[in-house]
Amino acid sequence: MNVTPDTRSAAAAPAAGAGLPPANHRIRMPDFELGDALTAEQRAFLDTHGFIRFKGFAGRGAVRALIEEVEDIDRRLVREGRTHVNGVPLLFGVRKDGSRYIQRMVFASLFGERLGAFLRDDRFRAILDVAGPGYRIAERERDGLVINHYRHEEGSTYQRLGWHTDSLRDVFYLEKPRRYLNVGFYLDDSPLSKGGVRLLPASHEQGLFSMLTRKAYFMDHRPDPEEYALEAEAGDLTIHDGRIWHRVAQATATGDASQRRVMYLPLMTGPLKPKHEDSPTPLYFRLKRLAGY
Repeated sequence: MNVTPDTRSAAAAPAAGAGLPPANHRIRMPDFELGDALTAEQRAFLDTHGFIRFKGFAGRGAVRALIEEVEDIDRRLVREGRTHVNGVPLLFGVRKDGSRYIQRMVFASLFGERLGAFLRDDRFRAILDVAGPGYRIAERERDGLVINHYRHEEGSTYQRLGWHTDSLRDVFYLEKPRRYLNVGFYLDDSPLSKGGVRLLPASHEQGLFSMLTRKAYFMDHRPDPEEYALEAEAGDLTIHDGRIWHRVAQATATGDASQRRVMYLPLMTGPLKPKHEDSPTPLYFRLKRLAGY
């Protein structure tokens, strides 16, 4: 799939305003663009803060094509009565008319040609290179390509997500927590009014004890004085280190104005452990269920 970079000017990017946390005023993120390799400045930003954003990774036309396929897959899985994919549960919301839709879709690229082609974009090699030797796109591992669909309205299960690190999953897989990068691609604009990702800069450098105890996993939704609000536009690509503390804030907007869809793909190293339809549901999701997800 051709994902031509967007040529919008920097002036179109969301501006840092008075409503942003103090960390956004201390940390000024340039409008980075992703080429064949990360520049020294981009590597330094990611290594220092634990996250980065690339503007206009794909144009609006390519985004619309991906959305069409995502919505087709959503209808298909609901029609088939699927509740799990490869042992990982799907999370559903209910519209006003009583129909169901998927708010957390997993292994999405296995169901759509456009999504699969998107993951073969040559620029992902630059991200794999910065991740380190032996890293791969985990299309069939863990949860595969995840599509989160947040809406603030009655019937929505996924309106926010409490503080957590992605690396906690390693513990539930009886593995030592290790660095991996989570790549996000935005299907919708994500201004402050839609809530969005909040991160604790540099918390990816913490030790294991802090990673396990600094916050109450998924239960704690409180803003942190040190958090950074990650704003983005449709077509932007982000990376965050799986060891960093982050949450998803609830939108102040409601209904369609609150809709925020982001695709997430983990980059991993270590033993290859692909999932299949007979894979058991990981214990990790029991913790999330206790928190209401």
